[in-house]
Amino acid sequence: MLIEQYISLSGIDVTQVPDQFYRQIDTYQQALANEKEASTDQLKWQYQVPELGEGGSCSLFDQLAAQPYDLEPILGGKTEVTTALLARVTAIVDFYQKNSGSQWFGVYQKRINPQGETVLVKLAYYGAASRAEFPLTPEFAAMSNNSTVGLSGKARIINDVGVYLSAGGEYYTCDPKVQSEACLPLFAEDGRLVGIIDSEAFAKNVFVEKELSLLLSVAVKLGAILS
Repeated sequence: MLIEQYISLSGIDVTQVPDQFYRQIDTYQQALANEKEASTDQLKWQYQVPELGEGGSCSLFDQLAAQPYDLEPILGGKTEVTTALLARVTAIVDFYQKNSGSQWFGVYQKRINPQGETVLVKLAYYGAASRAEFPLTPEFAAMSNNSTVGLSGKARIINDVGVYLSAGGEYYTCDPKVQSEACLPLFAEDGRLVGIIDSEAFAKNVFVEKELSLLLSVAVKLGAILS
């Protein structure tokens, strides 16, 4: 997918970007084209998740569940196809971490879990432990940017969480230190919504200019991978 198509579909406002914005995207896209798959020993089929609050609605900060989340059931087992998928996604997460100023980043794919629910499942990430699945329901979207973007296909970029909350915006707090968040949809070539990415930073006004060009480049690449 061309970057212009992605910007149009996701609704991101690029009217105020600097002159070098698209040149920076080209640089990132060229680098991403040369990224190799992660090695099998880098893959995390299981990862720690927080305890959920009453009714499973909210994560309890700094309280980890006794059992890690296992990706195998929702991915349909550890097959050649799913291993290759996880290896490619993990490589992109590593690339993003090396080039970004954010403290947390996750890649989520739209899938049906073993309970028959359509969710966003976290395939790979870096940063603190966080929720593995986000329900794709209007009820959960009322408090979650991830679910909102996963349902609407429209990006949500918040460069000051405090101001956003004061204005009445819904927000799923994973880490109280987060001051900026960018949640972007992932599209297949035919425009289908196949997942999202979520990036969080401990400073305000992070997701602009160079950081935004990196996010867009990664989003287009991951959309092709998850198609």
